[in-house]
Amino acid sequence: MPDSKTPVRVAVVGAGYFGSFHYDAWSRMPEVELVGICTRSATRAGPLAEQYGNPGKPLPVFHDAAVLALHIAPDIVDITAPPETHLDLIRALVPRVGHIICQKPFCGGVEGARQAIELCNQHGTRIAVHEDIRFQPWYREIRRLLDAGTLGDLYQVTFRLRPGDGQGPEAYLDRQPYFQKMPRLLVHETAIHWIDTFRYLLGEATGVFARLSRLNPVIAGEDAGLILFDFENGTRGLFDGNRLSDHIAENRRRTMGELTIEGSAATLRLDGDARLWLRHFGTNDESEHAYDWHDHLFGGDCVYACNRHIFEAWRQGHDAETEATAYIRNQIIQEAVYESAESGQYMVV
Repeated sequence: MPDSKTPVRVAVVGAGYFGSFHYDAWSRMPEVELVGICTRSATRAGPLAEQYGNPGKPLPVFHDAAVLALHIAPDIVDITAPPETHLDLIRALVPRVGHIICQKPFCGGVEGARQAIELCNQHGTRIAVHEDIRFQPWYREIRRLLDAGTLGDLYQVTFRLRPGDGQGPEAYLDRQPYFQKMPRLLVHETAIHWIDTFRYLLGEATGVFARLSRLNPVIAGEDAGLILFDFENGTRGLFDGNRLSDHIAENRRRTMGELTIEGSAATLRLDGDARLWLRHFGTNDESEHAYDWHDHLFGGDCVYACNRHIFEAWRQGHDAETEATAYIRNQIIQEAVYESAESGQYMVV
């Protein structure tokens, strides 16, 4: 990474729905210079190149990641392309790029992730996964309250995923149409976020038990399910996901659902409008816990927060929270969830 006086050169691979949030995030970091785009879609690349380039000088657009790396020498490449492209992109980039951020589902699964990590190790390249849900401001505040002991001894965390976007033949087509054809949907694409977030809040998981189902016949994968978690510290977790049902919220994509954490001293509740509610044990009065957050684009500006965290950690020579070598544990747990659902057995992880 260059010294603190030199802008860090960042290129982004991908120009899809979620990739646009990454361009926005990098463009708001004064220490960063966006230097290029790599995508197969000239239609999508054009507006992004104009928007995030300089007046009269749009960002250069490439269709080959190796060519991008050779010609513009970025310090960081941020991969926002689909998971089936991740491993080939990493192969093309590692000889010439020292730092890579990659979207989830990371390399499509555990085996691809292991290959990517090995490739990066061989070339001395750092790689982290863009796992942004743990960076949503309400989860950072919840973690602060847990660390302060506000809830006492912890008993259980429950998250009810209810985005309401999975009904009917048009499900997902307006935003992420590839969801309809994914052979694994609810856990691979969505619950993986809360596998990571539960671990961020409660520590390491030790076992899982799952029941998964498909409610909408037009999609290929599962869209509802229950996952039970055991954690090393004795707490338990429940992920209760249903993409067809909704929840009370001004914007149902803000929190995607509702979370409750129960402890010996208090219960904490996250609602669909990102408000936190605290009720002390033995009382019937629930009061709002105020905290600061920024309502920008997706999930309380969590894309910016995640990329900023990784950027700062690397610039200081530290590991990021979502370094790929740590993140792969989420994918191992994910595979155990699917194995449990298929076998009907509790899986030790």
